[in-house]
Amino acid sequence: DRNNLQPIEHVLVYDPTGSVYTDINGEADIQKFSGSDSLAFYHSFYRELRVAWRDLAAENFRVSLRERVVNMNEVVVAASRWEQNKQEVPGKIAAVSARDVAFYNPQTAADLLTVSDQVFVQKSQMGGGSPMIRGFSANRVLIVVDGVRMNNAIYRSGNLQNVISLDANSIANSEVLFGPGSVIYGSDAIGGVMDFHTLSPLLREEGGWQARGGILTRYASANEENTAHAHLSLAGRRWGSLTSVTFSKYGDLRMGSRSHSGYRRPDYVERIAGRDSILIKSDPDIQVPTGYDQINLLQKLRFQPAPNWDLSYGWHFSRSSDVPRYDRLIETRDGRLRFAEWYYGPQEWQMHALTLRHTAPRRLWDVAKLTAAYQDYRESRLDRRFGSDILQERVEDVDIFSLNLDIDKGLSERTSLFYGGEWTHNRLASRGEERDIVSGTAAPIASRYPDGANYTTAAAYLSLKSNLSPRFSILSGVRYNHIRLNADFDKTFYDFPFEGIRLRTGSFNGSLGMVYRPTARWQFHLNLASGFRAPNIDDAGKVFDSEPGSVVVPNPDLASENAYSIDLGIVKAFGDRLKIEAGGFYSLLRDAMVRRDFRFNGQDSILYDGELSRVQAIVNADEAWVYGLETALKADLSGAFALRGSFTYLKGEDGDGFPLRHVTPAFGSVHLMYEPEKFRSDLYLLFNREIANKDLAPSEQEKPQIYARDRNGNPYSPAWYTLNFKAAYQFNPRWQVTLGIENLLDLRYRPYSSGIAAAGRNVIVGLRAGF
Repeated sequence: DRNNLQPIEHVLVYDPTGSVYTDINGEADIQKFSGSDSLAFYHSFYRELRVAWRDLAAENFRVSLRERVVNMNEVVVAASRWEQNKQEVPGKIAAVSARDVAFYNPQTAADLLTVSDQVFVQKSQMGGGSPMIRGFSANRVLIVVDGVRMNNAIYRSGNLQNVISLDANSIANSEVLFGPGSVIYGSDAIGGVMDFHTLSPLLREEGGWQARGGILTRYASANEENTAHAHLSLAGRRWGSLTSVTFSKYGDLRMGSRSHSGYRRPDYVERIAGRDSILIKSDPDIQVPTGYDQINLLQKLRFQPAPNWDLSYGWHFSRSSDVPRYDRLIETRDGRLRFAEWYYGPQEWQMHALTLRHTAPRRLWDVAKLTAAYQDYRESRLDRRFGSDILQERVEDVDIFSLNLDIDKGLSERTSLFYGGEWTHNRLASRGEERDIVSGTAAPIASRYPDGANYTTAAAYLSLKSNLSPRFSILSGVRYNHIRLNADFDKTFYDFPFEGIRLRTGSFNGSLGMVYRPTARWQFHLNLASGFRAPNIDDAGKVFDSEPGSVVVPNPDLASENAYSIDLGIVKAFGDRLKIEAGGFYSLLRDAMVRRDFRFNGQDSILYDGELSRVQAIVNADEAWVYGLETALKADLSGAFALRGSFTYLKGEDGDGFPLRHVTPAFGSVHLMYEPEKFRSDLYLLFNREIANKDLAPSEQEKPQIYARDRNGNPYSPAWYTLNFKAAYQFNPRWQVTLGIENLLDLRYRPYSSGIAAAGRNVIVGLRAGF
C-alpha cells in the first residue's frame, strides 16, 4: 500500500501465460514470469497497475498500489452472514475498515460508527453512544459481534449506550446494514444491523511460527484522553493466537467556546465536610463530572486440524469505571440542582464464543458454521438527591446463552442457498438497595426488573440468492421466530394487579430484493422487507424506571411490533473517477411499542421514591412511519486528491401525528482528501440541520435542560457544523504518526437528543508502531 506501506494480501499478479497471488506478507514467487515483458497487479480495493519487467528490477521488485476511491467490486458480509459481492446486494450497506479506524482515531466504538458519516450517534454522557439508524435506535437496532447478537433481554427503548463495550482498536472491519434485517438476524433488526468483526488469528502455509503485532498511544486534548493499545498475533501452520489489550482514561469533557451559551452549566455538586455543596467552576466550558476509564481485552485461539476444518475460540472482556450520567446531573428543581450523584456503576461485559467451521462440498452444505456463545453483562445505576444521605443502587446481571448455525450451499454456478437457525436464552438477576452514606446502613428497595425473569428465542431462516443473468440478481428469504418470556413480580414493595407475565409469541418475516445492472457502471436495486421486535423484559416487565415526573410500570398485555419497508437505490459510476449513490426508503411500524400514560391499580399517579409521579407504560400504539432520502458521492480528482460526501434526510411520525423521538435532523458531510505516497490527509465538514420545537417529539419537549431555547423560550435543537482536519504520515512500514484537529472553529453545540455538549476544539495526536 503506497499510503501506509503495509503488505497487501491476495493481489493477483499475472501476464498472458499465468498468475499467482501474494501471501499475507504481500509477497509472491514470480520466477515463472522472468521472460515476460511486463506484469499486471490487480486487487479489487486498489487501482490496477502494469509494470515493465525492467522497472520491477530497478525497484528491487517492490510494487506500491494506490487504493481505489471509486470501487464497484466491494465485498460485504452483513447481508447474509457470508461474503458477497456488494453489487449483488439489494440494499444499503456502509463499511468502516481498520485502515479508516487507524486514520480517524475514534475514541469508542460509538464514535467508530460515525466514521461512515451515515450513522447518527446520541450521547447522554461521555461514556456512551446510542446509534440512530433510519429513525430507529436502542432496542430497534441490532448489534452483532463476530456473528453473535449482543442485544439482550434488558436492552431498553430509550437511548442505549452498550456499543461502547466494544474496543474500536480491535475491530478488523464493521458494516452497517440499513433497514430491516430480521430474516437473517431476528428480533430488534428493524432500523438496521451493526455487524462488527474483531481481529482474528492468522495461519501460515509454511512451518514454524510468525509473530506480528502493533502498539498505539493516543492523546486528545478536549477530554485529556490517554489511550494505550497493543495486539500480538502468532501464526503457525495449524495454530494461531491473537491477543489485544486497550486501556483508555478520559477526563472531563470541554465543550466549545463559541455560540449557544445556554449549554454552559457553571455549577456542580461536591460533598464537603459531610454536606452537599454547590460550587462554581473556574471554567464553565468544562462539563463536570464526565470523565471515566475503560479497559478492553481480547483473546482468540484458532486451530485447523485438517484443511477443511477450522475451530476458533474468542474471549472478549470490557469494564468501565463509574460513568457519570451527565444529562441527569444538569436537571434542576426549584432553581437548584436536583441530584448530588447520578452515575452508572462499572459496565462489564464479557463473551466466550466457540466457532466450528467446515468447508467441503456436501449434500446439505458447502460451508457450515456453528457458533456457541456465552455472554455475561452487568450494569448498575446509582443516584442520590441533593441534600440527601441516601444513595439508591439498582444492579442488573444478565447471563446470555446462544447457539447459531449458518450454512452456505451452492445450488449452481448462479444460485446459492443460505439457511440456518438460532437459539438464545437470557437469565436475569435484578436487585435494589438504598444505603445511608453516613451511617453505612443498607436496606432493600424495589428492583428495576423482576428478579429471576428469563427470555428465550428460537428461530430458523432460509435465504436464496440467484444471479438470473449477468445483469439481474435476486435475494429473498423467510424466517420464523418463537419467543418465550417468563417473569414473576415481587409484591413486597408494590401491590401489582397481576402475579407475573407469561408471554408466548411468534413472528414470520420475509424479504425480496432485486438488483439490476444494465452496464458495469449502472446499478439499480429494490428491496421489500419486514422486521419485528418482540417485547423483552425491559419492555414488558420493567418494575419502575424513574424519569422526571413519571414512572414506567409493567404491561402484561404487550405484543410484538412489526415493520414493513421498501428501499430503492441507484448507483452510477463514471469510469473509475466518480461514483454517485442515491436512494430512498419508507418504513411502516405497526403495533409500535411506545410509552404512553397508563393506570396502575386504577391510579394515574403514584408515589415513587418519595415523589408523586405520572404513571406510564409501554403499550402497542396504532402505527408509526419513517421515510428518508440518502445520497453519497466519491470522486477521484487529479493527482492524489479525492472528494467524498454524503447527506441523509429523515421524517417520521406516530399514528397521532407526533414526531418520532429517534428521527434525527438532516445531516451530512463533505471531505477533501489528499493521499500522496506515505501521507494521508482529510479536511472535512460535518453538519446537522435544525429541529424546531414543533418538530421535537413530545418526550423531547419535556427535556428543556438538554436543549437550547428559541425566541419564544421553547426547547429546540439548533443547526450546527464543524470543520475538521486529520493527517497521517508513514515514516516506514513500522512507524506512523497521526494528527487530528476536530471542531477547528471551537463551536459550542450539542447533537440532537444528547445530554452532553460535544467536544470543543480537540487536538488528537497518535503514534502507531507495527512489527
